[in-house]
Amino acid sequence: MTVTWTSGYGSSEATPFVKWGIQGQIQILSPAGTLTFSRETMCRFKAPPYPGEDSQQRVVIFGDMGKAEADGSNVYNDFEPGSLNTTNQLIKDLKNIDLVIHNGDICYASGYLSQWDQFTAQVEPIASTVPYMIGSGNHERDWPGSGSFYGTLDSGGECGVPAQNMFYVPAENREQFWYSIDYGMFRFCIANTELDWRPGTEQYKFIEHCLSSVDRQKQPWLIFLAHRVLGYSSATFYGAEGTTEEPMGRESLQSLWQKYKVDIAIYGHVHGYERTCPIYENVCVAKASDRYTGAFTATTHVVVGGGGASLAEYTSVRARWSHAQDLDYGFAKLTAFNHTTLLFEYKKSRDGSVHDHFTIDRDYRDILACGVDNCPETTLAA
Repeated sequence: MTVTWTSGYGSSEATPFVKWGIQGQIQILSPAGTLTFSRETMCRFKAPPYPGEDSQQRVVIFGDMGKAEADGSNVYNDFEPGSLNTTNQLIKDLKNIDLVIHNGDICYASGYLSQWDQFTAQVEPIASTVPYMIGSGNHERDWPGSGSFYGTLDSGGECGVPAQNMFYVPAENREQFWYSIDYGMFRFCIANTELDWRPGTEQYKFIEHCLSSVDRQKQPWLIFLAHRVLGYSSATFYGAEGTTEEPMGRESLQSLWQKYKVDIAIYGHVHGYERTCPIYENVCVAKASDRYTGAFTATTHVVVGGGGASLAEYTSVRARWSHAQDLDYGFAKLTAFNHTTLLFEYKKSRDGSVHDHFTIDRDYRDILACGVDNCPETTLAA
């Protein structure tokens, strides 16, 4: 097998491809000249369910993981101390995982390409078995004068090029890196917070189309993902600015989340875990619970940024909308049992124990606010 990809310059300069062939290590050369080939490993990969398929589907989501040295050789600059725990826990439970979404801040290479090699080696047991999808974060994209929404130095000059070329995502324009995933009963709308998302922009149009075009009878579970917090967070660095979100975050998007009945919005960037009540315009529309039933009320916002990077801090005064917090390393696991029951779990990376959870029991008629006899033939959320 031969693999090629673009490692620099314009991401459209070459088209990545995989070429299959019979090349391999020569194991035996007989006197008659017969060649016998061998391969080192056999990888087995599970195909995704078709959109709307009624089967159990298990999706792991986290952000800000990075990589770490198992022998402690980089302890001087140990910024991602929890990443090995997360990786090892996922490998241990891999038989119970169907899809992984790494929601931005992938490996913190900051321009050192060897760090990408280390990261891909660390996640290879996962990515060679189940789909490993990524979102764009500030440490992949941001650089002054590069067109990023934020002019920070966080990418170390990478400007998104390594991430765009090492990982395939089904984006119409991979330099923009926003895209959707139809995975069985799930529709994931994955935004790119490092590019402008405000009303009137190309990304805003993508987000609305992604949310509005899903058939909730076939895919009842609508999940919005973004790296930076566009919803709600108690992080001290937001509090120091007198806010609980990125500037113009939910003000630009909350009407879309509410209109199209987004079940859960998931973010990274803040290195920890936090869950809100179902909330709209800074008001809890329903009381936070471990089980939600019946008609949709509002979106639950969750920060899952404790994949491995050094932990953040929360403000001392807790907001009314903040139902659960955990300053530790962990990941989220979403299990769609069928078209009416979704389980959300937040698990600790150190041992896989469940620290927080809730269930949504909801029929598509509850989403569309219609009865058995009067639901429209077209079951879009709009």
